[in-house]
Amino acid sequence: MTVLKEDLAALRIERPPERRGVGRWILGVGLVIVGATLGLAVWRLATRERPAEVQAAAVTERAAGIQASVLNASGYVTARRRATVSSKITGKVIEVNVEEGMNVREGQVLARLDDSTARATLALAEAQAEAARRGLRENEVRLDHERSVERRLTQLLKDRIVTQAEVDQAKADADSTEAHLAALKEQIRVAERQIELQRTDLDNTVIRAPFSGVAISKDAQPGEMVSPNSAGGGFTRTGICTIVDMRSLEIDVDVNESYINRVAPGQDVMAVLDAYPDWQIPARVITLVPTADRQKATVLVRIGFKELDPRVLPDMAIKVTFLRPSGESAALRAQSMPLVPKAAIKREGDQSYSFVVRGDTVEKRAVKLGGADNDRLEVLAGLLPGDRVVISPPTELKDGSKILLR
Repeated sequence: MTVLKEDLAALRIERPPERRGVGRWILGVGLVIVGATLGLAVWRLATRERPAEVQAAAVTERAAGIQASVLNASGYVTARRRATVSSKITGKVIEVNVEEGMNVREGQVLARLDDSTARATLALAEAQAEAARRGLRENEVRLDHERSVERRLTQLLKDRIVTQAEVDQAKADADSTEAHLAALKEQIRVAERQIELQRTDLDNTVIRAPFSGVAISKDAQPGEMVSPNSAGGGFTRTGICTIVDMRSLEIDVDVNESYINRVAPGQDVMAVLDAYPDWQIPARVITLVPTADRQKATVLVRIGFKELDPRVLPDMAIKVTFLRPSGESAALRAQSMPLVPKAAIKREGDQSYSFVVRGDTVEKRAVKLGGADNDRLEVLAGLLPGDRVVISPPTELKDGSKILLR
C-alpha cells in the first residue's frame, strides 16, 4: 500500500511559484480594462445629446393684392325684415294662396278666413243705421209741425184767443222733439261707426302680405283655425306663412370681447358660406351692437353684403374674415408676403427669431416682422415661403440642436 502512494506521488507535476503569480496579474488587468470600457460606454450613453421632439410648420405666402386679415369669426345669415304673417282675429281658414319659395308682393292676398259671421254682423249694423236714419226723418217732420204750431199759438196769444199755457205746451212739445232728434242723430253716428268696425272685421278675414319678399314656410291649411294668440293647444295655428325680404339679408357674428378692438364700422370683411367654400363674398361691417353678452363674453357684430346673390339664404352658416383697414396695408398689398405662425416666433428683447429645420438639426435665424394677419405674422426679412419652422420651440433648443419631428 505504501509503495502505491509513493508511485502516485511521483506522477504529480510541480508548477513553479512565479508562473502562478503572473497569471493572476494578467487576469486582474483584463478585468480592470473591461470595467473601464463598460464605464466609458455607460458615461457616453448617459451624457450624449438627445434630440428634442418638436413640431414644425411651413412658412406660407400671401399673394400680392390680397388684404391682410386681423380676425376670423363664424356666424349666420339673418334677415332684418322677416315676419310670420298671422291674422288679427280668430277664424277658420278657407283659402291659402301661398307656397314655399313663392315671391309675394306687398298687399298680395295670402289667405282668407271664413267671413260669414262678419258679413252677417255688418248687414245687421247697416240695417240698424238705416232704421235710425228713417226715425230721424220722421222726427224732423214732427219738429217742423210743432214749431209751426208754436208760432201760430204765439200769434193768437197776442190777440188773446189762446192762453199762455197752450203756448207753453206747444213750445215744450217742439223742444222735446228737437232733443229727441239730436239723440237720433247721435245714434246714427254710433251706427255708422259700428258699420266701419264691422267692415274692418270683414277686411281682417283677408290676410295680405305686409311687404314684398319670399315665402319660406307655409304654416296653415284650409280648414284649420288660426288665431293671433296661442289658444286651443296644438290645434290652433298662430301664423299662415313666414315671409323674408331677401334684400335685407346680412350676417350676424358673435365676436369675443377680447378681440372686439380689431373690429370697426365700415371695415372690409371677406365672407365664405359653408355651402360654397370656394366662393368669397365681399362684405362690410355695418355696426357693433353696443352691448355684450354676459354669459358668452361676446359682442354682436352686424355685417352687410356688398352685393346680394340668390345663393345666399337665411340661416346659412358662414365664416367671416375681418380685413385690415385698406389705408394701413395699401403698400403691403402690392407685393406677396411670407407669413409665419405666431407660435414660431421667439423674442429676446427687441430681437425676434425662429428656428428653421435643417434635416435633423435646427438653425436659429433672426427675422424682421411686419403686421399681424390673424394668427400669423408678416415676415419682412429672414424667412422665405416654404421654410419649415419649429412651433413653440422649447427653452433648451439652441442653434444646431438635434431634433425629432413629431
